[in-house]
Amino acid sequence: MHTDNDAPHTLRAPDFPRQYARTRRFSLGEVRDLTVSPDGERVLFVRTVSGSDPVGRLWQWKDGGERLLADPRTLGVVTGTPSAREQARRERVREQSAGLTAYATDAAAELAVFALGGALWAVRTREHEAAPFPVPAHGPVLDPRPSPDGRLIAYVTGGALRVVAPDGSGDRELAAPEDGEVTYGLTDYVSAESMGRMRGFWWAPDSSALLVARVDTSRVARRYLTDPSQPHLPPRVLRYPAAGTPNADVSLHVFRLDGGRTEVDWDHGAFEYVPAAGWDAHGPLAAVQSRDQQALRVLAVDPDSGATRTLAEQRDKHWVELVPGTPCRTASGALVDPYESGDTRGLRVGSDAVTPAGLQLRDVLGTDGDAVLFTASDDPAERHVWRYARDTGCVRLSEAPGIHGAAYGGGTVVLDALGPDGQRVTVLRDGVPVGTVEPLVEEPCVRPRPELLSLGERELRSTLFTPSWYEPGAPGSEPLPVLLSPYSGPGIQLAVRARLAQTCLAQWFAEQGFAVLVTDGRGTPGRGPRWEKTIRGDQLTPVLEDQIDALRTVAADRPWLDAGRVGIRGWSFSGALAAAAVMRHPEVFHAAVAGAPPTDQRLYDTHWKERYLGHPEEEPENYARSSLVGEAHTLRRPLLLVHGLADDNVAFAHTLRFSAALLAAGREHTVLPLPGASHMVRDEVAAERLLTYELRFLRNALCR
Repeated sequence: MHTDNDAPHTLRAPDFPRQYARTRRFSLGEVRDLTVSPDGERVLFVRTVSGSDPVGRLWQWKDGGERLLADPRTLGVVTGTPSAREQARRERVREQSAGLTAYATDAAAELAVFALGGALWAVRTREHEAAPFPVPAHGPVLDPRPSPDGRLIAYVTGGALRVVAPDGSGDRELAAPEDGEVTYGLTDYVSAESMGRMRGFWWAPDSSALLVARVDTSRVARRYLTDPSQPHLPPRVLRYPAAGTPNADVSLHVFRLDGGRTEVDWDHGAFEYVPAAGWDAHGPLAAVQSRDQQALRVLAVDPDSGATRTLAEQRDKHWVELVPGTPCRTASGALVDPYESGDTRGLRVGSDAVTPAGLQLRDVLGTDGDAVLFTASDDPAERHVWRYARDTGCVRLSEAPGIHGAAYGGGTVVLDALGPDGQRVTVLRDGVPVGTVEPLVEEPCVRPRPELLSLGERELRSTLFTPSWYEPGAPGSEPLPVLLSPYSGPGIQLAVRARLAQTCLAQWFAEQGFAVLVTDGRGTPGRGPRWEKTIRGDQLTPVLEDQIDALRTVAADRPWLDAGRVGIRGWSFSGALAAAAVMRHPEVFHAAVAGAPPTDQRLYDTHWKERYLGHPEEEPENYARSSLVGEAHTLRRPLLLVHGLADDNVAFAHTLRFSAALLAAGREHTVLPLPGASHMVRDEVAAERLLTYELRFLRNALCR
């Protein structure tokens, strides 16, 4: 029997920090980016060759066997510094691997193309012995995508959109930027970071034209990002639209291969955001959103004239939530989009609401004829794949507990499930399992032991982690200090029936002698629009209330939890939450680790921040109550601030300004800068040592 008095400063599971860093938070070896061929016979995907190898490769599954299609190591293209635009793309999607990280195919999934080291490559997927081949092109190449018929490849370089044949012939420029502030075929910062739109061009189904985004950043303020540890390098210039400042000017244009060009016409003054676009058998389609995000309009586009007509419009007094995969259309032309009624965000096909009350739509995976595949939650701790068809209604396709996604084609559905034991990818043909695609993720050296809870009047979804060696109530066992480790911000859930990287990390902290509590409070997804929108105007107060309520509820019937020794740790949104906790509620929280905390909300981007707090010139009080710099004088507890010097999402200025205010107020605190680190800590040594540094700080504050 062990107690927390047995060598209290011993590092238990000492191999975990290194494993956590080496496996890039257990992301290496995951099966990702699934594509099913339209005949349902083949499945393409990206995966590394092990849970510690960082180089992504392109694979194909067929009839139960796997074939390696493209290996950057054998092609001699692995290392090298990506271009600035490629680095920015990887940062926006939080890419942790190297090598082949993205690909695109033609309509038949017979030609796959990808960029490596700025060069354009392709591979014929049906030819058994086919090897990848380079395609001569202007470089560096970004986001190459074949035409549906496979005869051309469109790509972006230097802000220009070009097309080239797979044999390298006919390379020509379709859209040329007018100046250095304009790009064609790329996305803008807030569309990628805050709306999830990573694409900037879409092929017409007949391969005759493309719908292309033009981005003009001339109005957007500049930020100059420098790394003081590399004083010989010039600053990186970032066009970053902070809350209340001008956005990029985004417009859409139809470029025909015969040389014609037409601009898409809509009211840009009223709808300046373009969160989604595409081109299906019924023509181009776009979703545009107002600056205050209270209106979202779906537009059908006439590709010849550029004229638009409104297919649907959503309005909400708080904001209209963007649902990934929408809008889209069925084969018969019915619009597929979300709707909100009461406390349900549901799915609508044409004029019909097709999902029942309480089933919360998460994303639309696509259409299969007139059927629609989507994911939804009737339990916030899970997400399942559903299929809607008029003759069957809504049918759930996934069964096991966890977080599910899917890809499909030709009667084949590939279920991608993340459950309590990790990832499982199953190939179903006509509903019958015919094989699996094997993940190669390393098994964590710490096995998570979460207790899933529903706490208090608001039924706060939480998970509690305790040390495997601890026996509550046993002779000599003392109460455990409590460590809160939430995110509890928009868009992310942690209290789920799935083995997340954060789940493994929470268990590791538990093994060091803490009871770790993870709570998804108001503002998190999966529980309906009312729950999500409670935070409008104040992103900290209700969320902190939920963390405190969860703590007090879980401790009420567990006397072996020491509510007199409570710490909290977090990163990004939860970094600010952790700092706010010790400042606003020192009677509850006794120490905090705040990583990359957005402490001054006016420094954050327009779309993300104005969604929750409004325009800073119109509702300045919302920014004041959700920021921390002005409260620096209230700090009474130990606080560790951690921040990457190269962070282009939550700028290091947040921590610098906050630290300066704390210093001016005479409040002791610790700042740990991470040279070269962005919003993700990619360096393995830094990621490993950061965990043990956090642990030492928390032990010193709570376990003396």
